[in-house]
Amino acid sequence: MKTSSVLEIARRTLELEAQALSELSSSINPAFETIIHVLNDMKGRLVISGIGKSAIVGQKIVATLNSTGTPSIFMHAADAIHGDLGMIQHDDVVMIISKSGESPEIKMLITLIKNLGNTLIGMVVNMQSALATSSHHIINTTVSQEACPNNLAPTASTTAQMAMGDAMAVSLMELKGFTADDFAKFHPGGTLGKKLYLRVQDLSKLNEKPAVGPDSNIKEVIVEMTKKRLGLTAVTDESSKLVGVITDGDLRRMLEKDIDIEHKKAKDIMSKAPKSIAPDALAVDALDRMRKNNITQLIVKTGEEYTGVIHLHDLIKEGLV
Repeated sequence: MKTSSVLEIARRTLELEAQALSELSSSINPAFETIIHVLNDMKGRLVISGIGKSAIVGQKIVATLNSTGTPSIFMHAADAIHGDLGMIQHDDVVMIISKSGESPEIKMLITLIKNLGNTLIGMVVNMQSALATSSHHIINTTVSQEACPNNLAPTASTTAQMAMGDAMAVSLMELKGFTADDFAKFHPGGTLGKKLYLRVQDLSKLNEKPAVGPDSNIKEVIVEMTKKRLGLTAVTDESSKLVGVITDGDLRRMLEKDIDIEHKKAKDIMSKAPKSIAPDALAVDALDRMRKNNITQLIVKTGEEYTGVIHLHDLIKEGLV
């Protein structure tokens, strides 16, 4: 096969799936809105079931819903009719995902769900199927053509199912007022979680707190900076109020001027308006401020009180860079 043919096939596949998603917008109608309100108001969980590729899509939708504030569980249709049906509780809503809506396992599961009395939502392509005609609510994921050259393998149809699941999740997020802080509670691990919950004080409290007084001499400044190894020292008054900062760059620039440093004090070379950040700010915001100002450290302060230092290395260690 020529490379050009492969590229042509790949582009055609994406175009067909994009077309399927465009056509899917017609299914976002008052019936869809009703389903979203049913799910928002339910007292139990959303139990999603399916078989084959629809089951895999269902697992992804469950994961998305759980992480965005809608309690959900997955129940494989084949396992359901062999005992897993017991996971369905009285207040749960059940959604079955199927392209044909006519698989033997699906048809048997429909009967069992109706016997339990739970609300049934069908996400289905075949609107004349047993699933479509038996469900209390229907999400139509009809596509005009699969991306498969034989128009058989679920490709565009599973893309439509996945996208409709995302539409449900995002609609429910907004309806529930689900915030970034809520999201962080469910994503505490990895870099994503750290961006959402890690605060400046979580890192700065692990660092030394270099500080000198305004009248400290240059030797004292150098010793403090060398001892604390953060590339700077704060200049504070007797009440720990921040009055300035001296960085290693400030020292280099002073020495380059070839001036007499014997009688110089910290207050003579400090920067009086250092870049700073509050301890309860997100660590990722500290990183953003460092990048914008092309610096590697920030003074941490509460009001005018000096409370510590956060360094770029701290953020690198946490994987935020």
